[in-house]
Amino acid sequence: MNYAALVLALLAGSASAFTFAPRSRIATSGKTILKADLLASQTGKSAIDPAVFDRYNAIPNPPGLVMAEYCWIDAKGEVRSKTRTLPAKKLEAGPSGLPNWNYDGSSTDQAPGDDSEVIMKPKAIFKDPFRGGDNVLVLCDTYTPAGTPLPTNTRHKAAEVFAAHEAEIPWYGLEQEYTLFNLDLVTPLGWPENGFPNPQGPYYCGAGASYAFGRAISDAHYKACLHAGIEISGTNAEVMPGQWEYQVGPCVGIDAGDQLWMSRFILARVCEDFQVHCTLHPKPITKGDWNGAGCHTNFSTEKMRKAGGIKDIYQAIYKLGAKHSEHIAAYGEGNELRLTGKFETASIDQFSFGVANRGCSIRIGRDTEKEGCGYLEDRRPSSNCDPYVVTGMIMETTMEDVEVPEIKASNRAEAA
Repeated sequence: MNYAALVLALLAGSASAFTFAPRSRIATSGKTILKADLLASQTGKSAIDPAVFDRYNAIPNPPGLVMAEYCWIDAKGEVRSKTRTLPAKKLEAGPSGLPNWNYDGSSTDQAPGDDSEVIMKPKAIFKDPFRGGDNVLVLCDTYTPAGTPLPTNTRHKAAEVFAAHEAEIPWYGLEQEYTLFNLDLVTPLGWPENGFPNPQGPYYCGAGASYAFGRAISDAHYKACLHAGIEISGTNAEVMPGQWEYQVGPCVGIDAGDQLWMSRFILARVCEDFQVHCTLHPKPITKGDWNGAGCHTNFSTEKMRKAGGIKDIYQAIYKLGAKHSEHIAAYGEGNELRLTGKFETASIDQFSFGVANRGCSIRIGRDTEKEGCGYLEDRRPSSNCDPYVVTGMIMETTMEDVEVPEIKASNRAEAA
C-alpha cells in the first residue's frame, strides 16, 4: 500500500479494513484519487468526486428550459423522484401551470403490473438546491388514470379538511427528528462499532468532536432548505448522539405537510452526497437508555393566537384527549417503542397535558400560559409520521362541534 492510500485508509478507519484490487486510477495534479476505490471496497458504493461532478453541473441549460424534479410519496412513505425538461415559462403560473406526469406504480407498490400507470399532479414548486439555476423540485400527489386519489395520497384528504376550515388560519410548526447511521445501517454516526458511547447528557445542542456527530450534514441540509424556499426555522443536535432535529414553520394549513415532505427529500439527497444513511424510525436504538425520535407538532388557530385564546387551546386539548386512541393509531409506525413514559415522552396508553411538561401528550408553553394565548404542542407524532395525516387530523378533531369532558392538567410548580 502506498503512502497516499494509507493516509486515506486511516482517515476512513483501520487500514486493515480495506483490500485493494487493481483498478484504474485518476491522476489529478500529480495525486492519485483512491477515495472511490476505498468506498467501493468497504460498502459496495462510491461517491462521485465533487470536483468532477461540478464540471457538468456548471453547464448552463439551453435558454428557456429548466430541469424539473417531480417528487412523489410511495407506498412506504418515502419520497421518490424523476426528472423532465420543461419550458421555463410554464413555471410562471405555479403548480397548476405544470403538466401532469406518470410513473410505474407497480415498482412502488402502488399499482398492479397489468395496470401500472400512476398519474402525478403538481402541487408545490421549490427551487432546486442541488442543480441550482432556475431548476425546480416539484411536489406531486398521486391518482389513478381515472382521477381517483390513490389510497397513499393522504394529501388529498388533508387539503379537503383545510379548505373546509380556511377561515381558522391554522398555523403549524413541525419538529422533525432524525438519526444518522454509517452505511452498515447498524452503527449510528459517532458510535463505536459493536458498542455504545458515553451516556446521554452532553450531546443535546453540544459542540466538539466528542459530542456532535453529523453537524456538516445538518448545516448542509439547513442551507439547501433555505435555498429551496422551505420555511425552515432552526436546527439542533438532539439528546442521543448521532440524532438531529430541524423545525419547519410556521406554515399555514396544507403547506406544512408539503414543506415537511420536501424537506425530507432534501435531507435524503444531502445524506446521499455525504454517503450517510438517515432513518426516521422513532426508536432506532432499543437497547439501553436512549431517546427516541419524534415529530412534535405545534398548532394554533387565529382564535388561539389572539387575547383570551387560552380557552380555545384548552378546548382543543380536551377534544384531542377524547380521540387519543384514534390519533395514536395514525401518528406513525413503531411509536409504541418510543412512547413509554420515559425519555421525555408520555405513555402511549394514557392521554395527558401540562404546562412546560415534556412528559405529557400535549404541552402548553410557559409563555402561552402567561400571555393567555398562543399554541399547543402535540408531542405524540413519531418521526416517521405522515405530516398530512397528523396536521389534517389535528385540524379535523379540534374543529368538531362536540361536548367533551375536561381533563386535569399535569402541571408542576414553576421553577423559581
